Amino acid sequence: MVAIDTATQASATVVDLLQMRAHSQADRVAYRFLGHNGEEVAALTYAQLDAQARAIAARLCAHRLQGERVILLYPSGIDFVTGFFGCLYAGAVAVPTPFPEKHQSVARVQLLMQDARAQAILTVKPHLAALSASVQGRCLVLTTDDVAEAEADEWKAPRVNAQSLAFLQYTSGSVATPRGVMVSHHNILENQRCIRAAFGLDEASVGVGWLPLHHDMGLIGNVLHPLYVGFPVVLMSPLTFLRDPFVWLDVITRYRATSSGGPNFAYEYCVKRIKAEQRAILDLRSWCVAFTGAEPIRAATMRRFAEAFEPSGFRWESLHPCYGLAEATLLVTSKAKLVPPTIREVIEDDHTREVVGCGTAWLDHRVKVVDPDSRTLCEDGTVGEIWVQGPQVALGYWERPELTQALFQAHLADDESEAYLRTGDFGYIHDGELFVRGRLKDLLIVRGRKFFPHDIEQTVEAAAPPFRSGCSAAFGVVRDGEERVIVAVELDARAEVTAESLQTLERVARDAVWNQHGLTLEHVVPIAAGTLPKTTSGKVQRLACRDAFESGALQRVGIVSQAAD
Repeated sequence: MVAIDTATQASATVVDLLQMRAHSQADRVAYRFLGHNGEEVAALTYAQLDAQARAIAARLCAHRLQGERVILLYPSGIDFVTGFFGCLYAGAVAVPTPFPEKHQSVARVQLLMQDARAQAILTVKPHLAALSASVQGRCLVLTTDDVAEAEADEWKAPRVNAQSLAFLQYTSGSVATPRGVMVSHHNILENQRCIRAAFGLDEASVGVGWLPLHHDMGLIGNVLHPLYVGFPVVLMSPLTFLRDPFVWLDVITRYRATSSGGPNFAYEYCVKRIKAEQRAILDLRSWCVAFTGAEPIRAATMRRFAEAFEPSGFRWESLHPCYGLAEATLLVTSKAKLVPPTIREVIEDDHTREVVGCGTAWLDHRVKVVDPDSRTLCEDGTVGEIWVQGPQVALGYWERPELTQALFQAHLADDESEAYLRTGDFGYIHDGELFVRGRLKDLLIVRGRKFFPHDIEQTVEAAAPPFRSGCSAAFGVVRDGEERVIVAVELDARAEVTAESLQTLERVARDAVWNQHGLTLEHVVPIAAGTLPKTTSGKVQRLACRDAFESGALQRVGIVSQAAD
C-alpha cells in the first residue's frame, strides 16, 4: 500500500490541500492542457492555480456568493479547473454542468439552475453573449477569464470545514429528473484515500485525461486525484479524443503517462479507429493503470485492446476494472495495481456469458450484496442489490429528503444500527470480488453518457401524432462492443402508414432524440397497437421487449432502415 504523506493526511478540506501543495511544491506543474491536435497550450503550477483560485474567490465573495450554488459552465479545460477551485476557495458550492454543444440547447442549464437554486453562473467571455440571452434575469453571470491577478490579495479564507458542501454532482443523463448529489470536502478526501490505495500512484506518476470535467470520473479522477497525490496530469477535451483516439495514446506515449482511462467504449473505439501503422509508433510501456468503469465492462473489449496494443508495449495486467457512482463520490471497488483482471464464465438463461470482476472495497469502506425485498444479505455468488457503506458516501440528494432517506439511509432487516447507500445496481460477490451484473432502473449508458429510458421514450412519443403515448420502450443492445439504443413504439391503430411515411416517422423520431439528448438511435421500431410487452399493471417490460427484438418476435409494422454507422 502506498504511504500517504503527513501533510496530505492532515488536510481537512480541498482548500487546505491545494494551499499545502502551493506552499510545498509551488513551482511544480500540476496541470497541462492540450489543444485539439494534442499540442500543449497552457500549464498551471500549484502556485499559479492557488493564486487564480484566490482571485476568482475574491470576486465571488464580492458578490456575496459564499454558501451559494454556482453553475460552472465551461468547456473542459483550464477555465473549468480554476473556476472549480475558485468556488471552493470562496466557500461557494460548485455545480459542474455540461457545456451545451451545437446539437444541444441550454434547457439543461436552465433546469439545473432552477433545481440547485443557483445564484450565479461562471463562464468565459467568448461564451457570454450566447449564454446571457438565455438566462437573462435568472441569475448573476460572471466571467473568470478577465479576473486580475491582483484580486487574489483580497481573498480571505472561507469558513469551511470537512463537512462543508463542496459541490453538487448531478447524476441524471437527461433533463427530466436531475438529482444533485451533495459531496462534502470529507467525502472527497476519503474517496481519494481509497483511490490512492487501489491505484498505487505516487508523486512520480503522470496522468492523462480526456473525460469531461463536469463528470465525476473526470473531476474526481483526473483533476482532484492528481492534486491529492501530488503528480502532474495532462488534460485534453473529450472532443479531441472522439475526433481521433490516436491522440490519447500518443499523449500517453509522449508524456510517459502511468495512469489514464475511460469507459469501455473508449477502448473499443481505439481498436476500431487506430491503424496498424499508428500503433507501431506508440510506446505504452509506462501505462500501468488503465482504469475502466462508468459503464458495463466487457471482457471481449479488454482482450481486443490488449491484443491490439501489445506490440506497442501495453500489458494485459495494466487493465484496471473499477466500479463506482457519484453517490459514493466516485470509487467503490477496484482491482489493485497490476493485478490481472478477473473474468468469469457464467450461465444465464441457457447462455454462457463472461463477467468482469470489479475488485474489492478499500480501507474502511464496505460493500454488501443485499436482497432488495427482504433486506437480508445474499450468499456469495447470489445476485442482489449492491449496498455501500463508508465515509466516501455522499451526504444525500440536494433538497430531496425523502429520496435521501430511502437510498442513503438503508438498513439491513436484522441490523438497524448501520446505514448503507442503496446503489440501484445489481451484482454478486465471488471470492471477495464484486461482479456487477445490471442496473436496477434500466439505465442506458452510451459512450460513457447515461440516459433514462423513459426520457427517450417520451421524446419519441411526442415527436409525431401516430406514436402512442405511454406505449414505447427504449432499451440497449450490444453491437460491435458498444451499447446501442433502440426504441420500439406502438402506432395508433387508426393511423394509415406507408413505407415512405414510416421512414419519415423514423427520421422525425431520430431527430427529436438527437436534438433533445444528443443521442443517435440505432433503430426506431414501429409496432402494432397493443403489442408492447407490459406487466398486468401496465408497466413497460423493457427487457422483455429487448429479448423479443433480438429473437425477431417483436411485431413490426413495415421495415425501417438501420442507422448509418
